[in-house]
Amino acid sequence: QVQLVESGGGLVQAGGSLRLACAASGRTFSSYGMGWFRQAPGKERERVAAITWGGGTILYANSVKGRFTISRDNAKNTVYLQMNRLKPEDTAVYYCAVEDVPGHYNIWGRGTQVTVSS
Repeated sequence: QVQLVESGGGLVQAGGSLRLACAASGRTFSSYGMGWFRQAPGKERERVAAITWGGGTILYANSVKGRFTISRDNAKNTVYLQMNRLKPEDTAVYYCAVEDVPGHYNIWGRGTQVTVSS
């Protein structure tokens, strides 16, 4: 059974940092792109970062560019999201997902809550 498990969320003050991790099991995802998404209450889910299977192409939402860094360790089947200079507007549930079909993310984790206090 394919499973993605996010970890590393929590409560942090504005300006602080968190590092999220997404561990995949049941399948090797080294050949697939991976993405981090977030959804805040009352808002649509947005993709904040994406990385291709080899890490050669990385994309960021404008709202996090320069503050967040996505990376992956294919040997560990894990993708990371380093979040620095966090803002209250970064508060959301963060999800990782696999781009198993080009342009589509069909495998999702359950999410991890990130709360940034002002």
